[in-house]
Amino acid sequence: MPGRPRDPDLEKRLSAAAWSLLQSRGYDALKLTEVAAQAQAHRTDVYRRWSSKAQLVVDVLAEHLPPVSDPDTGTLRSDLRAIVGDFAASWSSSWIDGLMGLVADLHHEPDAELAFRKMAEGRGAPLRNAITRAVRRGEIGEPPDLSLVGDLVEGPLMHRRMLARRPLTPDYLDALAALAHGVLTGTTVAP
Repeated sequence: MPGRPRDPDLEKRLSAAAWSLLQSRGYDALKLTEVAAQAQAHRTDVYRRWSSKAQLVVDVLAEHLPPVSDPDTGTLRSDLRAIVGDFAASWSSSWIDGLMGLVADLHHEPDAELAFRKMAEGRGAPLRNAITRAVRRGEIGEPPDLSLVGDLVEGPLMHRRMLARRPLTPDYLDALAALAHGVLTGTTVAP
């Protein structure tokens, strides 16, 4: 016995509603029932696709976060500055205040945590590519741990935005890119 025809736009509407609510209210205040209501859907439509808020939000972030460009400017320092700027765009988003709540929920949601890690690794690919190009050009030696380079670049953005509660200004981004460049090349260069 055939059921009701599937609405091909339903998942798009649910994702768009979740993104809108995430941006306006943050992770902690996001309710799956409100996602359904805003998408003009039923609560069961949400739960058929995502078993938890964390799973929904990870999928929504993967779809809606601003992309991290993969520039090839010819120099590591310029590539770093472009990548730092793209990371900063995400860390400056209004929804970021609820990231701690999402991270806490991920500990109880192994599938969502795996998806979150996969998304984060994908967003880190441009930085890994920039390092690989810099090694090939002879600008730097092979770093011992690429994940440590990612921590060096993105960690200060997270700290400044979430813990220090300070803006990510262009001057700060210039200084961070220059510092990362200096660490990677073994030089110190003014921003």
